[in-house]
This record gives sequence, C-alpha cells and structure tokens, in this order.
Amino acid sequence: MVVMHVFIQVKPEYIEAFKAATVENARNSVQEPGIARFDVIQQEDDPTRFALVEVYRTAEAPARHKETAHFLKWFDTVAEMMAVPRTRIFYTNVFPDDAGW
Repeated sequence: MVVMHVFIQVKPEYIEAFKAATVENARNSVQEPGIARFDVIQQEDDPTRFALVEVYRTAEAPARHKETAHFLKWFDTVAEMMAVPRTRIFYTNVFPDDAGW
C-alpha cells in the first residue's frame, strides 16, 4: 500500500469550483482498480485548505492514476485555482493491515 496526503490551498474565489472538480476526480478515481481509497477533506478553520488522502494498492498505481483522463482533466482545471503549489507526503500503512482496506 502507498498512502499519500496531498495538501492544497486554493484562492478564496475558487473554493466551490475546486470542490466540484475535485469531487468529480475522486468519484472517478475510486473506480480505478489500483486505488483503495480517495478522500477529499476541507480544513474547518481555513476553508481554502484541502487535503486529499489517497491510498494505492501498489507502488505503480499512483503513476497510472496520473495517466487517467479524469486526473488530467482535474489537473488542468484546478491549476489556476491554487494559491500555492500543492505538496504531498507519502506514508507507509500501519493499521489496518493491507487486507483491511
């Protein structure tokens, strides 16, 4: 399993448009066989900040995800909405074990 947290800050005027584009991407992403989970969360005390929690079944799955039409559409759509470049951190799964996903 590969667990990735992506941190995004959007310009205030794009909050709703970003949410719509990102939820569409997430709905398509969870249909990919290599993705176990794809969450979109918004920070309570700063609604311009979001995190994507992406859980991939294999080390190769993140690269395959970036080749999909829905990811490429999302990437192009939200590029101008970001206040700063997005960042990401990779994690190793501890609990539940891989079978628990």
